Amino acid sequence: MADHWPEGSLTTDDFLGGRLRISQPRDGYRAGVDPVLLAASVPARPGDSVLDLGCGVGVAGLCLASRVEGLMLAGLELQCGYAALARQNALANGITMEVVTGDVSDMPEQFRRRQFTHVLVNPPYFDRNAGSAARDTGRETALGEVTPLATWIRAAARRAAPKGTVTFIHRTERLPALLGEISDHLGSLEVLPLIPRRGRPARLALVRGRKGGRADFKLHDGWVLHEGAAHVSDKENYTDATACVLREGGHLPFQL
Repeated sequence: MADHWPEGSLTTDDFLGGRLRISQPRDGYRAGVDPVLLAASVPARPGDSVLDLGCGVGVAGLCLASRVEGLMLAGLELQCGYAALARQNALANGITMEVVTGDVSDMPEQFRRRQFTHVLVNPPYFDRNAGSAARDTGRETALGEVTPLATWIRAAARRAAPKGTVTFIHRTERLPALLGEISDHLGSLEVLPLIPRRGRPARLALVRGRKGGRADFKLHDGWVLHEGAAHVSDKENYTDATACVLREGGHLPFQL
C-alpha cells in the first residue's frame, strides 16, 4: 500500500469529544472505540515511554497522549499508508509521535535495542485460516491475523522495560491462546472483560501483564459499555462511565 491516499478516500473523524481529529480511510479498516478503550486502560504517567504496536492511523497512542501529557510516544505499523496517516494525525493534533513502518515479526532497528515503560497492542482479531478474507486489503491486513498471536506477544514483551506493562485488547474467544502464551513472558496478569450490555457475554477483553511481575492473576469485574437491552444509535446509550472514557478522555478502572 502506497503512502499516498487518493482524493476523497479519507474521512476526518472526532475522537474524545473532538479533542482529537483523526484522518482515516473511508473504506477498509476504520478505527472505532476499541483503540480508545485500550488507551484508557494504560497506567501511563508523564515522562513515560510508550510503544503502540500495530498502531494503524495512531488512534490508541494519540488518545493516550491526549490524556497523559509528556509521554515519549512511538508506533510501529506494517502498512505504509496507515503509518503515513499516523504521522499526519500526530502532527495535526500537536502530538509528537515517532512512527516507524515495519513488521512485529522482524522488529525494525529503530526499536530493536529500545525498551518502553508501556507497550499497547491492538492486534488483528481474526485467525485468517478460520474464515473468508475481507475484500479490502487494508482491512484484511488490519483484522486478519497474518503474523501469529504468539509473535505479537513475544515482540511486545521484549520491548517492555523491566517492571513495564504490556496491554492487549482482543476478542474473548482468543483469550485461552493469549493467556497461555503471555504467561511465558510476563507476570502479574490481569483481565478486564468488556461487556456490551448487562446480562450479555463479554466479546472483548483487556489483558495486561508486567515484565518481571509476580502478583497473582486478577480477573476484574466486567466493564459494561451500553445501557439498556438493545442498540439505539451510534451516539447514544453508552453508560455514563463509558461515555466519559470515549468523549472526555477518562480512564478505565484498570490502573495499577
